[in-house]
Amino acid sequence: MPCQAVQGEGDLAQASFDLAVVGAGIVGLACALAAVRRGKRVVIIDRDAQANGASVRNFGFVTVTGQRRGAMWARARRSRDVWAEVAVEASIPIQHRGLTMAVRRPEALAVLEAFMDTEMAEGCHLLTRAQLVERRSDLCGPDLLAGLASPHDLRVESREAIPRLAHWLEQKHGVSFRRQTAVLSVETGRVHTASGTIRAEAIAVCPGDDLTGLFADRLATYDITRCKLQMLRLADPGYRLPAAVMSDLGLVRYGGYGDLPQAAALRGRLEAEQPHHLAHGVHLIVVQSANGQLVVGDSHHYGTTPDPFSHQAVDDLILEEFAAVFGHAPPPVVERWTGTYASSPHHDAVIDTPMDGVRLTTVTTGAGASTGFALGEETIAQLFGDLT
Repeated sequence: MPCQAVQGEGDLAQASFDLAVVGAGIVGLACALAAVRRGKRVVIIDRDAQANGASVRNFGFVTVTGQRRGAMWARARRSRDVWAEVAVEASIPIQHRGLTMAVRRPEALAVLEAFMDTEMAEGCHLLTRAQLVERRSDLCGPDLLAGLASPHDLRVESREAIPRLAHWLEQKHGVSFRRQTAVLSVETGRVHTASGTIRAEAIAVCPGDDLTGLFADRLATYDITRCKLQMLRLADPGYRLPAAVMSDLGLVRYGGYGDLPQAAALRGRLEAEQPHHLAHGVHLIVVQSANGQLVVGDSHHYGTTPDPFSHQAVDDLILEEFAAVFGHAPPPVVERWTGTYASSPHHDAVIDTPMDGVRLTTVTTGAGASTGFALGEETIAQLFGDLT
């Protein structure tokens, strides 16, 4: 079993683990899970008292359908499978499964038809308007033309799931947590904190969107900035979503659709008809919580230090798209928030080797919930070799 939590600098100097993880977001927890499944002794160090960043400020939507072809799609499928496993073991409710992509334009339908010809569409179904309305009575937008139904995605409540996952790792697998502990530096075999030094055979640094802290020089080589998003929670609309909902705007944001040649025509039409949505990076995702409330978003604004404020005009664009798809005015807003995540135009994720026995791992697409477990497994496989 791992060493127990200790406080004094002298005691910390005696703490020794197989793996030390810096950062208790989804990627850090994923690294810990992958390590304990190999029988490793793990400690997680985090500066906050509880998860407070991108890992809990999102939809909890584990998106498989539409992820970029190749490594991103493979990671999403693997992460979805791990979520399904740990949800049972850690008592994390799955709120709903699947995705309905409801579209309003012929150009969007052409993208869906092209997607259906790819290997990524296995198990998906293309729906006519009549089939869409029959299957999804909640979708009543007058201009809806067609839809894509996928069974591959699932949704958890992030603000509950991440703490439950951490608690399960601690109680079931003996992972030690050092919370409210600042990490000052890392070297091979050692993590130096404000409370002392922790020794570990291997170290995984999972900084999220902290781009100026540990190994900032390494992160700078990947052209990473930060992305701010705006999200809303709406009152219970009186119906239940059988699956998540997305719309035309998502087809030009997600690489599995947007990289298809047919997406160019759709983007051109969207630039003519919804230029403000595109300018603010707005696309629609709607998921539902156990209490019936809807989580709706989102927008995308990029900068080294994005402002922390939520802007009503951007929320209005999101809610406008909601009304177009659901065919009714949005329910009252009961909560608003912003989040930030690391973003790179050239990389979906980073697994870097700043020194022997150390990996620097972060998601750079805002898809931590969707790909984090697979990234954790890849990181631990590099640190400890491929033998389980």
